[in-house]
Amino acid sequence: MAPMGIRLSPLGVAVFCLLGLGVLYHLYSGFLAGRFSLFGLGGEPGGGAAAGPAAAADGGTVDLREMLAVSVLAAVRGGDEVRRVRESNVLHEKSKGKTREGAEDKMTSGDVLSNRKMFYLLKTAFPNVQINTEEHVDAADQEVIIWDRKIPEDILKEIATPKEVPAESVTVWIDPLDATQEYTEDLRKYVTTMVCVAVNGKPVLGVIHKPFSEYTAWAMVDGGSNVKARTSYNERTPRIVVSRSHSGMVKQVALQTFGNQTTIIPAGGAGYKVLALLDVPDKSQEKADLYIHVTYIKKWDICAGNAILKALGGHMTTLSGEEISYTGSDGIEGGLLASIRMNHQALVRKLPDLEKTGHK
Repeated sequence: MAPMGIRLSPLGVAVFCLLGLGVLYHLYSGFLAGRFSLFGLGGEPGGGAAAGPAAAADGGTVDLREMLAVSVLAAVRGGDEVRRVRESNVLHEKSKGKTREGAEDKMTSGDVLSNRKMFYLLKTAFPNVQINTEEHVDAADQEVIIWDRKIPEDILKEIATPKEVPAESVTVWIDPLDATQEYTEDLRKYVTTMVCVAVNGKPVLGVIHKPFSEYTAWAMVDGGSNVKARTSYNERTPRIVVSRSHSGMVKQVALQTFGNQTTIIPAGGAGYKVLALLDVPDKSQEKADLYIHVTYIKKWDICAGNAILKALGGHMTTLSGEEISYTGSDGIEGGLLASIRMNHQALVRKLPDLEKTGHK
């Protein structure tokens, strides 16, 4: 029985219980909040939130230096598939339809397998960035390809500090096999694999890999590069690299503009053509002073080259001199002019009729 003179009031018991609950809330609310925040960031109990892609799982930021490292690795891994399929001589070649110029738009198992490696390596490393690729990505073929988070020494040497940007501002453009037509013809020197990173539509990071010579060019705008411009270019009677498969009227107009001493170099692949403007230590690589294209072209064909040229002080614009935005539609209608160490706008003014003749 209760001691004499003491009564247990129901109201008092209720107040006492509420006070006890308040104390427990204050003691454990911080702990629980920390636990939930870890799970929200993809971290594990007992440790800090992971750096890099896991930390950006809620949007966050990405480091362009890390994106460059993964992009180089993706281009090389894709290139390994391209080379392996070509050397097997079993391409499983088929047509995706016709291009606007009436040529066969071909696809091979080299395109498909390269695309799979490149896409899933980038997607696993950076799950929150938009990735645009030339080939369809089949969910049934999904791979989880883990990046070891190591940035190569040559990149660290050129780009000493991280360069972070919001993940939602990033668009990645993949070309898993540039110059598929030439690939089917076993013209190996034209073939490249490419990755480009655009931030708010502007190309800032480009990788062009040549699988059959195993040469890789990369550059970051306001960062660094492993490739450079040549020491001189001929602006008066230039060597002009153009498409070998759908050059439109570019050959005739270029000769009319620059004179009969101008040399026209037909070539396959937009990546190869950009490398033709640079100082590339590859004996199979031809050299040119200008790159001109007058028909419709896809953005994954040109984004990586645009970024590299821009990083080196060069230019790639439409034929009317407009900058190319890497958002929205997959292609551009206005053709393109690429140059480096030249007066680019003067060249644009010199080619007033190319855009008009580009779609004929």
